[in-house]
Amino acid sequence: MRAPLVCSLGVLVACGGADPAPHTHPFWSDGEHLRDDAGRIAILRGVNARVQGVFDVTFADGRVALEPIPALTTADCARMRAMGLDLLRLPINWSGVEPTEGSYDQAYLDRVDAAIQCAGSAGIGVVVDLHQDAYSKEIGEDGAPLWAIKPAPTMLLQGPLTDLGDRRLSAQVQSAFETFFADGDPGGLRMRFNAMLTAVATRWADDPAVIGFELFNEPDTSGVKLTAFHVEAAATVRAAAPDKLVFFESPSVRNIADFVPESKEPFPVDGAVYSPHVYTYVFQSNPDLINNLVAEQLEPSVMGTRSEATAWRTPLFIGEFGIGPGDAKHDLWMQTEQQLHDRYLASNAFWVWKEQSQGSWGVYDYDATGDTWTERPQVVAWISRVHAARIAGTPIANESSPAGDSLRLEVKGASAPHSIYIPERFAATTTARCDGAALPITRDAATGLAELTCSGVLEVGP
Repeated sequence: MRAPLVCSLGVLVACGGADPAPHTHPFWSDGEHLRDDAGRIAILRGVNARVQGVFDVTFADGRVALEPIPALTTADCARMRAMGLDLLRLPINWSGVEPTEGSYDQAYLDRVDAAIQCAGSAGIGVVVDLHQDAYSKEIGEDGAPLWAIKPAPTMLLQGPLTDLGDRRLSAQVQSAFETFFADGDPGGLRMRFNAMLTAVATRWADDPAVIGFELFNEPDTSGVKLTAFHVEAAATVRAAAPDKLVFFESPSVRNIADFVPESKEPFPVDGAVYSPHVYTYVFQSNPDLINNLVAEQLEPSVMGTRSEATAWRTPLFIGEFGIGPGDAKHDLWMQTEQQLHDRYLASNAFWVWKEQSQGSWGVYDYDATGDTWTERPQVVAWISRVHAARIAGTPIANESSPAGDSLRLEVKGASAPHSIYIPERFAATTTARCDGAALPITRDAATGLAELTCSGVLEVGP
């Protein structure tokens, strides 16, 4: 593993930070990190959840639904928070918001709101993610409504979804992306998309549970076209919801290449957060890459995300990362990723909370015979770890153990307490030391957080 991230690595961290942008709520960007209202660095730990009635993969014309999507319950939201998760990335779909051009489905928006309030009531912030996979459920998995597919599809598809890889590469999906991102918006689709964004952002502009809005999941274009879209869409969201952050992604090719060229200019819209995905080797066609994985191979991609965010002059939020619980080297992959996200001060959201289709990833195992969900202790251990949720002062190093049972946080100039999450399974054995001196720990049973004041080296662990 590399040496800790320190301020002398100016190419990665601008230690002084940019002048603060206008505050958003509940977090704001200083041009490098998210910060809370007390000015502390906020490192969010989250999860993605595809929610029944929100993730739009069903049809009203008799076609078979693409896949089953689980409900989100109050018990789910409470359990997320108990695991130390304070963020929900909630995928919603244009097809659900605007199934008929110019008409927004209020019943659908109410279902989105129910999921947002579930999270908010549990103390979890929400990133509302305008999600798509293979452009549209009509020709891929989810995303745009039928009327927004141009040229019109030659074949409408249905479930079960067993060929998503082929759908992504199909001619009708690629043609739809080309039209959507074409110079000058000849199909008028981005104009309609931005109108829909305005409606969505306006609906939750003042909702305290909503952190912000993510513009477009895994965009299948790049370069000047993607930047132009992101800037226009970000300005649209900020105009409708000036108190909220706006999240923008890297091109989808980063999921495979683990690299995209760095911007030569800062992102021009205030309150922006860079939100790439990291799936190093997970989706590669060559199984030897994951079968022979060593921890050091995962660092370049995460280090690259921090460098890319620095070039944009934005905070870093890794909006998706994960691996199937049965995949090769799964424990090594997840433990190392979490260590790296700590090291590079990246917020993140694990993919995914519950899943009974595709690879059946997720925190829970699904039993179809009894329609029951059972927690996977292995996956809980991946995502529920000792971590610094809020950091006061200037961080020099933020290092966690592979098992997630300990943390070494070094800071300068901290006058306020740090918020450290301690999972219940470690609560009885965890101690804290500041520069070697013992600190008392009072862990909040509801949130798992302990407030610890230390300007120097804080060590939390067994």
